[in-house]
Amino acid sequence: MLTPMVAGGVVFPGLFLLSKNTLQRLPQLRWEEADAVIVSARLVSSVQAIMASTAGYIVSTSCKHIIDDQHWLSSAYTQFAVPYFIYDIYAMFLCHWHKHQVKGHGGEDGGPGAPGSTWAVVRGYLHKEFLMVLHHAVMVLVCFPLSVVWRQGKGDYFLGCLLMAEVSTPFVCLGKILIQYKQQHTLLHKVNGALMLLSFLCCRVLLFPYLYWAYGRHAGLPLLAVPLALPVHVNLGAALLLAPQLYWFFLICRGACRLFRPRGSPPPSPCQTQD
Repeated sequence: MLTPMVAGGVVFPGLFLLSKNTLQRLPQLRWEEADAVIVSARLVSSVQAIMASTAGYIVSTSCKHIIDDQHWLSSAYTQFAVPYFIYDIYAMFLCHWHKHQVKGHGGEDGGPGAPGSTWAVVRGYLHKEFLMVLHHAVMVLVCFPLSVVWRQGKGDYFLGCLLMAEVSTPFVCLGKILIQYKQQHTLLHKVNGALMLLSFLCCRVLLFPYLYWAYGRHAGLPLLAVPLALPVHVNLGAALLLAPQLYWFFLICRGACRLFRPRGSPPPSPCQTQD
């Protein structure tokens, strides 16, 4: 178990530092640190998502029996990905910190500002990214022990399907980068927005009904009877995992409505605009 976790602890922060330093030092680029940090964090998230969804596809397509079949990659990648969630909490804070500095709230020469300002940034970060930080913490403190210990080698097929939920992440990251650089009205942003909406709907929202349907097909039960046949804690866990996905999907749909609003429509109110 230790080897994959150590590897993940080296790969994800290492890729972040490599990307950030490359963007800052290449003569053709020479990006500012804030831009390099934000883009590098999105890049690492996209790489992790591609790796996770690829691993999930391999596992799910290799398991013919959805309960008993096992694949070594299911436990190996789960262990490898744990350091990513810990790293990403810090990476998201760095992005928030640099955005805070760019907005002019830092001290002179980009310094940290007055005493106590660091804690103000931390509080602002936790307030803005509370759901994402909570999601990452749950993945490490709850989902990881459950997937490694509680499953006892059962249900690799379902774990593989859950890993494929990351298919939407590269589109989300690209969308955030395009918004950061005021490219909301480009064709690339609109195409990416449509792909993000579709992939998030299929791979994160409809994934849960599909998993219930797959178990029902295995057990010979109609879809509506599956929740009654499962233990309460399984349904509760699925509901807790689905809830933030529905909230994020609502935000994506709201953003898509603004993106594809016909010309001449009134602009969104200030409270609706994104940072």
